[in-house]
Amino acid sequence: MSILIALQWVEREGQGEVLICSDSLVVLASLRSFHSKARQDILYEVLQLNTRIVNKGYQEVVIVSAVRTPMGSFKGSFSTVPATKLGSIAIKGAVEKAGIPVEEVKEVYMGNVLQAGEGQAPTRQALLGAGLPLSTPATTINKVCASGMKSIMMAAQSLMCGHQDVMVAGGMESMSQVPYVMAREAPPYGGVKMEDLIVKDGLTDVYNKFHMGSCAENTAKNSSISREEQDAFAINSYSRSKAAWESGVLAKEVVPVSISQKGKPDIVVKEDEEYKKVDFSKVPKLRAVFQKENGTVTAANASTLNDGAAALVLMTADAAKRLNVTPLAKIVAFADAAVAPIDFPIAPAFAVPKVLKAASVKKEDIAMWEINEAFSVVVLANIKMLDIDPDKVNINGGAVSLGHPIGMSGARIVGHMVHNLKSGQYGLAGICNGGGGASSILIQKY
Repeated sequence: MSILIALQWVEREGQGEVLICSDSLVVLASLRSFHSKARQDILYEVLQLNTRIVNKGYQEVVIVSAVRTPMGSFKGSFSTVPATKLGSIAIKGAVEKAGIPVEEVKEVYMGNVLQAGEGQAPTRQALLGAGLPLSTPATTINKVCASGMKSIMMAAQSLMCGHQDVMVAGGMESMSQVPYVMAREAPPYGGVKMEDLIVKDGLTDVYNKFHMGSCAENTAKNSSISREEQDAFAINSYSRSKAAWESGVLAKEVVPVSISQKGKPDIVVKEDEEYKKVDFSKVPKLRAVFQKENGTVTAANASTLNDGAAALVLMTADAAKRLNVTPLAKIVAFADAAVAPIDFPIAPAFAVPKVLKAASVKKEDIAMWEINEAFSVVVLANIKMLDIDPDKVNINGGAVSLGHPIGMSGARIVGHMVHNLKSGQYGLAGICNGGGGASSILIQKY
């Protein structure tokens, strides 16, 4: 793992600065305008400090709570609820579940992709809405669909190097509230062209100028995955989600959302909306959306547009002891990978091996896999490339049936593993993102 830890600036005689850093066993020192005796003294301090760093090592990072809102259908129950409000609900729920004072949260990272019209600093809005102190810093992360997971990874890095000791990380999205836009300069003649920012900023391959669904079609062709296989996967996803809700598996990770109504009682949403809307008899009859001839990707075997938020409280193991908090899981390793933009659906198959290698864990040791279901073909292709047991993948359904609020999904699947692994088990999550990227993270249940 390559993490550069900036530890200390040391000033000497007003003549320059020394940056003392550590990257594993390597110490870098930048010396400016020092006489030889001062330089020797400073290098000695660097070596002494490095010895302490090596002996100490990176901090262990644990997850002490993980919650999410229900996921609303596009223009459904959450259509009037901004992403920042959904984020506030998730952050507040996560901190309350952790049982710690809000003042203990030192910083918040949240993934959020479609930010147009949300106002300045969406994560700052979300944390203040959750009741965190005004002094709490906030950063909003955009790695397209991997944003929520990348927020967790970046928070873990900050905790590992001792920069912070308690953080919140997650993701939020309201696809229902994404605006249309037009160019600032109106055309001299004719109509004004409006663009849907869901499509432009969230679902379009900017390099090839086509929809992400066309990338999925390319993967289906290259991986020899049929329409029938994709439809069967989608039906199974819906069936698994339905069973998970009926058995109470999903309810334990959800915090309700109360929606104010003018002159009426509040509406309280406690359950995902999407999985109930499928008609299995229509699945094989739907037309392909992105490729007219021999197309395989349909509205049924692709994920949907949705609204929701997820948040996790992360802290160092030392902070957990100090706060008398029982960890749920620990973060073992994580990695990013990238391939050609058109091949983004298979990018997780390149990130996952990096994680396994970093952790010295075999794929056979993984009890639970979560691969985000941007499209059914994404999961099918990655199962094939990684050669993993499909019965261990997305065992309670995924984005095809539950929904895919794109800034949230990466955090959701990590939180889902936290709640469903058994003690000592490993869970590995992977998520692809537009532009050819992927993120992956390995956790172990306490």
